[in-house]
Amino acid sequence: MTRNTSTTTAKNWFDMGGRAYALFRPEYPAGLSKFLAETVGSRGCAVDVGCGTGQLTRQLAEHFHKVIGIDPSEDQIANAQGPSNVDYLRAPAEQLPLPDASASLITAAQAAHWFDRPRFYAEVRRVADDGAIIALLSYGVMRLAPSDLQHRFDRFYSDEIGPYWPPERKLVDSGYADIEFPFEEMPYPEMTIDRVWELGEFLGYLSTWSAVRRVNEAGRDDILEGFVRDVSSLWGEPTRKLPISWPINMRLGKI
Repeated sequence: MTRNTSTTTAKNWFDMGGRAYALFRPEYPAGLSKFLAETVGSRGCAVDVGCGTGQLTRQLAEHFHKVIGIDPSEDQIANAQGPSNVDYLRAPAEQLPLPDASASLITAAQAAHWFDRPRFYAEVRRVADDGAIIALLSYGVMRLAPSDLQHRFDRFYSDEIGPYWPPERKLVDSGYADIEFPFEEMPYPEMTIDRVWELGEFLGYLSTWSAVRRVNEAGRDDILEGFVRDVSSLWGEPTRKLPISWPINMRLGKI
């Protein structure tokens, strides 16, 4: 009886559908969009490719006259929100529905590892205005406290669900250091995403991972059940708030 209850609990945490992205994907620090805006010569139009539910798109809207979020997923676009100067379009990164020389900034946040990058880069060059900048952003593996929670998470991430990560995940783990980037590279300041989360927010974020979805599809409830049990014990009171951070990595270049 206990096992069935635990399994149900694990499924409740990890089977939330596309709305989990809008609820739990961490927001970037405000300084990131400000920095990106300061790198370009014009604040006319920014394009966020693979925008998901618009975490970065919305922030760019504070610094540009017009922002366009583009994603191939109907579910992601349906859950995207933004102010009046943001439009969301459904399209692949390799076929941007934009005029030539129309964008001052092209970003791809936690998405470029999914692209056919040579075709995407060709589109970037087509839509880029004079002096435009491209930024491929990713955030690394989360850092947790206390240390026993970090150790249990590391085992879950690397060993237990590690075999279920798609090959592209290695590019994220390396901070896109190994990705081909045929642009004149620019430096960027060190930045992190910092949050203080309850247990439910932490597990909700994990539900957005492709590896977790693959574990679910493979019927390996035991992996998720064991992790929920262990991390709940280490966390203590579910409403207890603990610090979580992610390092932000970037490939920034002049087009």
